[in-house]
Amino acid sequence: MKRVLLTILALTLALAITPLLNQVKGDSKNNLTTVAPETVGLSSERLTHIRAVMNKHVAEKRIPGASGLIARQGKIAYQETFGMADVEAGKPMKMDTIHRIYSMSKPITSVALMMLYEEGKFQLNEPVAKYLPEFAKMQVAIEEKDPQTGKPVMKTVPARRPITVRDLMRHTAGLTYGVFGDTLVDREYRKAKILGQLNLADFVSDLAKIPLQYEPGTRWHYSVSVDVQGRLIEVLSGKPFDQFLQERIFTPLEMNDTAFVVPASKKDRFAKLYTITKEGKLAPSPTCSTRQECYDAFPNAVPDFLQSQGMLSGGGGLTSTAYDYLHFCQMLLDQGVYKGKRLLSRKTVQLMSSDHLGTIPGMGPGMGFGLGFAVSKAPGEAGMMGSPGEYNWGGAAGTKFWIDPQEQLIGIFMIQILPHTGLEYGSEFRVLTYQSIAD
Repeated sequence: MKRVLLTILALTLALAITPLLNQVKGDSKNNLTTVAPETVGLSSERLTHIRAVMNKHVAEKRIPGASGLIARQGKIAYQETFGMADVEAGKPMKMDTIHRIYSMSKPITSVALMMLYEEGKFQLNEPVAKYLPEFAKMQVAIEEKDPQTGKPVMKTVPARRPITVRDLMRHTAGLTYGVFGDTLVDREYRKAKILGQLNLADFVSDLAKIPLQYEPGTRWHYSVSVDVQGRLIEVLSGKPFDQFLQERIFTPLEMNDTAFVVPASKKDRFAKLYTITKEGKLAPSPTCSTRQECYDAFPNAVPDFLQSQGMLSGGGGLTSTAYDYLHFCQMLLDQGVYKGKRLLSRKTVQLMSSDHLGTIPGMGPGMGFGLGFAVSKAPGEAGMMGSPGEYNWGGAAGTKFWIDPQEQLIGIFMIQILPHTGLEYGSEFRVLTYQSIAD
């Protein structure tokens, strides 16, 4: 009898707290069941730590606003918003607020490419040049000092082996980004305004003319390789990249608010992007309207996403909501199936979420990289709460997601601060999520 009374008391507490945890103010519908946290092994009391921490950040004006979502066992157990989507307009953050997800676009692109892999369109270890001949004869840069001036100069040698499709997917192609470093190769990217192209075909053509920063397959190095995947999808499918994503991923997954452009009808739900001033204060981030203009101004000005930017960036060009991204994550956690529709096979999801680096250096201790995600190999070595086999990624404005198959857990955190200051808050949300597990 005592055990029954305690169970009733726990459920009563959960039901009393849940409405506070599951705040949805005028939001569009989500497509997963919402339950009391205790029914899926989470503690309502411990989940309140999230609110205390995030509201403190808002009160101290460290963040404008944010939202967090936790799903376990296929059900939403927590969803809450904090602060404002637009401070100046007094617009509160909501669960259906649209965010720039930047590099959280990458896993979506990789899933799209793996759909074509399942159709026999390519093999992972084939040379990319088989489908994108521009990459047939790549050179690798070698930096040396000029003996007379002492300044670095670039020499090149032929790559020892071709770039493979798998290299693109695990960031071992020898490519770079051009905006995060200052090697001679980075400078060539900036000179060519490599991410300022009007379409993916021109982007690939210009990119292949620039030497690689590393020999393919020798090092993990974050790069534009996922944008190359976007062009590969176009060539293999015979369709524009955005059309392929819409038909094969967004429509089946009911990701109705995910796109490269936020339409005028949804502008009121689009969060404002913020930056941190030299004085350490929040301020709206300046925006730009063309890719060339944005490339020159990065990171001090960013695309407004309210009109076509030209090149469809599978590496960082999408906008989305917490709900939409949850549908994508739930499909992966459910081994490729969403609401009875199979998008990928179980074995494909397992392959994507396996470490593909082995001894290749570049990722931190305890971490590997799969086909589109970072993969946790040893949480103790990484110093990051989680489970072996958990996979994740984030976006430049601080958005974050992770999928933990062992715990049947999905976490999604949305925030809009650029550059990377927002990332620490997503890491906090992750810890606060895991500490709420009570089963």
